[in-house]
Amino acid sequence: MEKEKATGQGEVKNAEFQNFEGLTTEQNSQTEKVINSKLELLFDVMLPVSIELGRTSMLIKDILELDRGSIIELDKLASEPVDVIVNGKKIAEGEVVVIDKHFGIRITNLIAVEERLKNVKR
Repeated sequence: MEKEKATGQGEVKNAEFQNFEGLTTEQNSQTEKVINSKLELLFDVMLPVSIELGRTSMLIKDILELDRGSIIELDKLASEPVDVIVNGKKIAEGEVVVIDKHFGIRITNLIAVEERLKNVKR
């Protein structure tokens, strides 16, 4: 590593990163195993899950006039899938179902795992 400059708190150096291009299949497999084992550490973490039926915008005046029985029209049609949101990020779509007097969601479309992992980083 090459020295850039010294500061009052120590030396600042350029970071060097391993080049993953040209790795053998065995090296790729080992790298994948390390990533998976680190990812497994997160399997027991609880995340908030919410279901979004739709959205709308309203004037403050109209919000203040809301009363019991008021109806708010959303941007989605009744036949459209709802969004499954995990930790603030959309990960899937589904349809609303009823299970023993409780609402549930039947997943109809999942976002690819790679895309979901990218969303977690944001």
